[in-house]
Amino acid sequence: MFDYTRRLARVQQAMAAHNIDLLFLNASTNLQYLTGIARDEPNYGNTMYPGEWLTGAWVPQQGAPILTLPRMLADFHLGAIPGYDVRVLPDAGDPVALAAETMTTLSVPPNAHIAVDDRSWAQLVLNVQKLRSAAELSLASAILAPLRRIKDTDELAIMRKAGEITEAAYLATLRQLKHGMTNLDLITEVNYQLRKHGSRTHSFVTSFYNMGREYPFGFSNREEVLQIPLEAPVSVSFDFGAVYEGYCYDYGRSVFFGEPDEEYRRVHALVMAAQAAGIAALRVGSTCEAADAAARRVIVDGGYGAAFRHRLGHGIGMDVHEPPFLTAGDDTILEEGMCFTVEPSIFMPHHLGARVEDVVVVRADGGEALTSGFQSLHVVA
Repeated sequence: MFDYTRRLARVQQAMAAHNIDLLFLNASTNLQYLTGIARDEPNYGNTMYPGEWLTGAWVPQQGAPILTLPRMLADFHLGAIPGYDVRVLPDAGDPVALAAETMTTLSVPPNAHIAVDDRSWAQLVLNVQKLRSAAELSLASAILAPLRRIKDTDELAIMRKAGEITEAAYLATLRQLKHGMTNLDLITEVNYQLRKHGSRTHSFVTSFYNMGREYPFGFSNREEVLQIPLEAPVSVSFDFGAVYEGYCYDYGRSVFFGEPDEEYRRVHALVMAAQAAGIAALRVGSTCEAADAAARRVIVDGGYGAAFRHRLGHGIGMDVHEPPFLTAGDDTILEEGMCFTVEPSIFMPHHLGARVEDVVVVRADGGEALTSGFQSLHVVA
């Protein structure tokens, strides 16, 4: 599917340009981007293995990377990894010694410039400093983020498929909606439908922002309202997404339980118009903050500026949130193939709420939404 040899060559070219001798990528999105080694779904509680901090790839500026893995991960999680020099740490092995041996094999000099994954283990950083006390450490994002920012044709095809799965799960969920459901019912149904329609998991914690004059949701009390029945009139705002072939989706729509009044219909239309303005503003050569301003202006002019509480959107790809961000102060120039969420909202707890969200690709003449269905307000009578 992906040409990982080409990706490695591009990473090593960037390393040379940044004068980086060694790049360490732990079990992360960056490792999957470079090698295809999939990430696990996260656990609430940590599951730790002896020497887990050295799990990852040691990438030299030239030549083949070396993978180091604890025995438990090698045997039960990752299995055989063809095409790589894999060095396995026994349960009773010395991880520092394995790290030292690996760095010696790769001829890492005493005063090396070493880039480490932004979320590396502290143990990894401290032990690298111990083994190469004269080394200069920096962040791997300087190498990987510019490469991951622009999505190629294959990546966009996968993200489009993730969007199809997400919309299929949404449609299936709409068919199950009924008065008296709870947030717990909604979350359970969405997550079930995501898996049923082909998602590996949900790309982030499936969330709902439900508001009405009699409904007590207030952002900080999600657990408290989890099992409170949704009785009309109340607006129900979805926020969820699928995972497909390592790429994430992020999606939102709002529906209404009961008969929406004139104000709610006006607010919903305003949010949809703001998104359309934001999508149109995602054109090559403009900026992230200009797109935010274009969408925000619609809601401000409509009289609800204070209720648009957050940035317009964020980069997305193998991670749900990636830089850059569609927000005031981010003057990043938009380039062909960047992907962003465009997600304006109007939220007024204990009154009403409406949001919409799609993933959009930057194009020469304005953004291309990867999902565009369900534009009309859905009412659960």
